[in-house]
Amino acid sequence: MDVLRTPDARFVGLPGFGFTPHYIDVGGDTAPALRMHYLDEGDGPVVLLLHGEPSWSFLYRKMIPILVSRGLRAVAPDLIGFGRSDKPASRNDYTYQRHLDWTYGLIESLDLTDVTLFCQDWGGLIGLRIAAEHPQRFARIVAANTFLPTGDIPLGDAFFRWREHSQSVDVFDVGSIVSRGCSTPLEPDAVAAYDAPFPDESYKEGARQFPMLVPATPDDPAAPANRAAWNELTRWGKPFLTIFGADDPITRGADGFLQAAIPGAAGQPHRVLDGAGHFLQEDKGADIAAMIGDFVTANQQQVAGQGR
Repeated sequence: MDVLRTPDARFVGLPGFGFTPHYIDVGGDTAPALRMHYLDEGDGPVVLLLHGEPSWSFLYRKMIPILVSRGLRAVAPDLIGFGRSDKPASRNDYTYQRHLDWTYGLIESLDLTDVTLFCQDWGGLIGLRIAAEHPQRFARIVAANTFLPTGDIPLGDAFFRWREHSQSVDVFDVGSIVSRGCSTPLEPDAVAAYDAPFPDESYKEGARQFPMLVPATPDDPAAPANRAAWNELTRWGKPFLTIFGADDPITRGADGFLQAAIPGAAGQPHRVLDGAGHFLQEDKGADIAAMIGDFVTANQQQVAGQGR
């Protein structure tokens, strides 16, 4: 496998991003060992912050200091193919299962337990699967602008327009994509920070491949495993919270489905945030971090072994 590694100089001087980088080698049954970058700030109960497409841990810069101030430990990895993590040079090297194996490799290697999962976009496709398959490591979940598709329910025109764009555009303009996914456009230095992991188009094979890995038909290779994960989630009795952006056309309405399907969502203070788009961490990061802190505090009496 040919692997690209973004030069460290690309990450110097990014706005509001003075966190110490950490690295770990991760792999799995189907995934060759690669270097994954992660942020690890604070002490206390773990909040695992999983980003989506085509962002990276820079997305959590507004949230991490607030989580730490609430006595929490914020762990924010860069998925393989993104941020400071290694980037396989061929699209064929990226599969749904490999992303699961790489990400769980980090969770297992760091021995993260009693975890509060915060997952957005592809962070949910990965995180919800992992939580369903390894419930003993998770105490609670916050799902934000995400879902766990099986291909049995149509994904909607907005998703298919995005998928077509991702495959046809000559230049996959990451910073611009993130900015357009926010209710309030990003400042130029933040746009540049989202572009930083990708010196040229050769580094973007993972970002281009992600839309093609979303299960969009019932016979998708990942559909059976996602259905099995749903069987577990429909018995998930641990606290489950949804925080969605009102201005996100791709995941709009998925929060109601999650709330109805997952027992642990009952009685939780679910929110739909006005003025928040797909990348709601940019639009409302401070507010969301405070909600996570409140959610952990309110549910601390629930032990990690309760429910599924």
